[in-house]
Amino acid sequence: MAKKKDKNRLLVPVDFTPFSEEALFFASELAEKLEAQLLVLHVIHDPLEAPGFYAQKGKKRKFLRSMEEAAEEMMDEFLIKIRKLHPDNTPIKKAIPILVVGIPVTRIVEIAEKKQARMIIIGSHGRTGLSNLLLGSKAEQVVRLSPVPVTVVKSSREEKK
Repeated sequence: MAKKKDKNRLLVPVDFTPFSEEALFFASELAEKLEAQLLVLHVIHDPLEAPGFYAQKGKKRKFLRSMEEAAEEMMDEFLIKIRKLHPDNTPIKKAIPILVVGIPVTRIVEIAEKKQARMIIIGSHGRTGLSNLLLGSKAEQVVRLSPVPVTVVKSSREEKK
């Protein structure tokens, strides 16, 4: 039985937005029912305006940090926040963070295969129409390329800019 549990993983890609929070909470409810392990993935990718760095807002000004260092801190803060919001949620308490570098869609699919995820649960920003066509939806691309089932948690929230 331990072997079955080892392969019972749900992969939740996050970008630290409220949309990711919704997807993670949805995944945690499913994980509890399936007795599955949550894998929380963030793909570190180069922003075009500052390759190799993520912009961080400091108390007085924006500053640049190495992507890996910033992403690790952001993941820690994200999980702490989620765990405080849902203190009795066992799957979230036991969630395993994963940080990788690369192109988000490609790496999400690769990690799902490598970690033998049973399913990918991904948040959607809820864009429709022309903005979705021009920007492309990462969630939609993951759905098309994934070898495992994908659940898209669509939010009705407006994205804050």
